Amino acid sequence: MALGSLVDSAMRAHWREPGFTCPNPERYPWLWLWDSCFHSLIWERLGEPGRAVAELHSVFIGQDASSGFVPHMGYFGDPQAGASFWGRPGFSSITQPPMFGHALAELARRGTDVPAEVVAAATAGMWFLLTDRCRHASGLVELVHPWESGADDSPRWDSLAGEPYSLAEWHHRKGALLDTVERGPSGAPLSNPAFGVASAAFNAVVAFNAFELAEVAGDELMVAEAAALVSALDARWDSDLATWIDAGATEHGSGRARTLEGLLPLLVTGDDLAADAAFASLVDPRAHGGRFGPTGVHRGEPTFDPATYWRGPVWPQLSYLLWVAARRHGRDDIAEVIAASTTDAAIISGLAEYWDPDTGAGGGAIPQSWTGLALLMTSHTIH
Repeated sequence: MALGSLVDSAMRAHWREPGFTCPNPERYPWLWLWDSCFHSLIWERLGEPGRAVAELHSVFIGQDASSGFVPHMGYFGDPQAGASFWGRPGFSSITQPPMFGHALAELARRGTDVPAEVVAAATAGMWFLLTDRCRHASGLVELVHPWESGADDSPRWDSLAGEPYSLAEWHHRKGALLDTVERGPSGAPLSNPAFGVASAAFNAVVAFNAFELAEVAGDELMVAEAAALVSALDARWDSDLATWIDAGATEHGSGRARTLEGLLPLLVTGDDLAADAAFASLVDPRAHGGRFGPTGVHRGEPTFDPATYWRGPVWPQLSYLLWVAARRHGRDDIAEVIAASTTDAAIISGLAEYWDPDTGAGGGAIPQSWTGLALLMTSHTIH
């Protein structure tokens, strides 16, 4: 089946009320923040601007009106499903990468009319991260929980999981970390003294989306805040490791692991030498290069495992973001390699959640909605 037909079929089968696409009906039946932002782009590419806008609107239904905090999950259809876990009905109590800035900017560039209230909600959500969320001394925004990064079991968290690394112990630790989140009067997550990590990947996504959103909202102050984050990120480049280093609790340990999300500052960096080295690693078969896309973990890392969740497989949403970065840096050679490999794997794996970089064998949920991003990479519609 052609890629377009695969994506269209999966997206329509995963559509839910009040207007969002679940990642996978069996494994992931709810709304996830950054997933839905990616889904919005896919719907626009499929010629469904109404659903593209509805998807973004649904992202903000659970937004905290006083702080702008946007929850990373919405339990539409069963608001009690996660209530005991999160301590509140209907929505989670942490956030996720704010991909709504890029989604809104791309919809606007493609001529889709986005309601002013959605732009206002996105602006409030971004300012929550830029002004209310705790900052590390480096100038970077801190996470309150590893789940906020979207990279649940990345080797970048291993220093916090105990020695020796145990997946079971790390899962237990992640649950406990929810209890140490410090919140504002409305419950918005502000800091976590038991965690204290300023992820280079998360800050890159925040800065990138702030620039994108500011273009739609005409917010020059947001541009200045994003630029300050870029300066702080550029100071985190390690030329020996050829990656950006996290700040905070893990910066002298696992925060130095060479992972694909650690290269997301390519979206915004002003350091040309760093960009050249990072782009080269994406296609180097000794580093992140793979027949079916860039590996999630550098092949030289002892934690590299091409078939294990967040320990080495290709993730299509990261491939997409790095494809965007390559195009904006004028690295069409890198962009073409990423696009072709991702498209091949999306078809071979049946739109898998993630896949083996060397065989294309799918892992996780199949089909996964966000893998439809491969369709955008075949069309060159992203600016």
